[in-house]
Amino acid sequence: MEREPSASEAAPPATALFAWGANSYGQLGLGHKEDVLLPQQLSEFCKPGCVKRITGGGGHSAIVTDQGSLFVCGLNKDGQLGLGHTEDVLYFTLCKSLLGCPIQQVACGWDFTIILTKNGQVLSCGSNSFGQLGVPHGPRRCVVPQAIEVQREKVVSIAAGLRHALAATASGLVFQWGTGLASSGRRLCPGQTLPLFLTAKEPSKVTGLENSQAVCVLAGSGHSASLTDAGELYVWGSNKHGQLASRAAFLPLPQKIEAHRFQNEKVAAVWSGWTHLVAQTETGKVFTWGRADYGQLGRTLESPEGWKPKKQASSLPCSRPARSVPSSLPCLTGATEVGGDLFSQRSLVAQSITWQWLVGRVTLGAGTSMACVGMAPKPTSGPRSPCRLCGHHRDSGWAVGLATPWPSASCHPSLPWASAPGSLILPQRPPRKPDLKKPWMKRETQKLLPKANLTDSEMGGL
Repeated sequence: MEREPSASEAAPPATALFAWGANSYGQLGLGHKEDVLLPQQLSEFCKPGCVKRITGGGGHSAIVTDQGSLFVCGLNKDGQLGLGHTEDVLYFTLCKSLLGCPIQQVACGWDFTIILTKNGQVLSCGSNSFGQLGVPHGPRRCVVPQAIEVQREKVVSIAAGLRHALAATASGLVFQWGTGLASSGRRLCPGQTLPLFLTAKEPSKVTGLENSQAVCVLAGSGHSASLTDAGELYVWGSNKHGQLASRAAFLPLPQKIEAHRFQNEKVAAVWSGWTHLVAQTETGKVFTWGRADYGQLGRTLESPEGWKPKKQASSLPCSRPARSVPSSLPCLTGATEVGGDLFSQRSLVAQSITWQWLVGRVTLGAGTSMACVGMAPKPTSGPRSPCRLCGHHRDSGWAVGLATPWPSASCHPSLPWASAPGSLILPQRPPRKPDLKKPWMKRETQKLLPKANLTDSEMGGL
């Protein structure tokens, strides 16, 4: 005889998917290409509670469901949606070629997509102009996901940057492909021979990590990172904004960020933005470093913005700016999870609090945002479930998100994108007026808000 569910085991609150922001290619999945100023619900996308991951690239979005299905929409000129054609798609559409092949993770690069199946196989589609699909002799683009051979090993983590991608295997090895970092490396490391993995168009083992076992890989626009099972963080690539916590302008080989930078604690989790990183240690402390001109580090800086790292050829040390040193944010200690927005200039943090409206997952794209919000009729009791926040894109605000019943998510009230209980959290930039002398900025401002009278703080969100 089946046991009747108790009141505490009642059906979870309704969940919903919301989207807002820039929508030039239909990446919001709302069925049109008009920009959206306020969150709109994607009421017909899927059944409640099925969204597992949300991510996005230069103009496309991807969602993985709990059942392992992949839904995509948005820009598709290079076949990055994997649907077998190159027409833009305005609604989240099931990638039918992957039916029967459950998906674990998806990583969206600028104009390509990397897909990880639950059995550890890696697939790719989209532009291959820089070898970012991992198929060296393939066409310049691929409209249907194709398999990438990663040393015949099971892959457990993938990442995609502007024009490069990475994978970590079950045995702890890291592979990289795509030539996106090569030009910066040659320019900033004159006279040096770059390692093969920076110039490879097929998965190439990242050297310099032989004494470590990777559990996770990350990518920014021009940098890469790997977190090991020992809680050590290795970084390499471009250091233009101090995101590698180094004095060098470019690191051709992985370099460990010393433990004292994290107060001698092990790193438990790390997230990469376009040009900044966020890490959380074993005791819950949150550290940020890298680019900071949009307030994405959550702290003020003391060093002049004119600081630039020295070229690799120079043997003289240079002063390290405050932004290039991982610094803790005490107000975020104990955050449930932190998400560094890959393409956007933002970081999102969740902490434990009981609300009637609860943000579960937020992801950002190329001017787009997606938010996961649970709408409970009253505060819940009992164990708190962790909330997950993620992000995707480079500039202002497009977003898509899922409303879920997780009972413990909020943003710290001291941060500019925190909201009051009962409302959806909308990440905001610090106040900054757009330079209307730039024709493109003036056009975008008029396009987004043709009749609105904006305050300084509102202008900062453009």
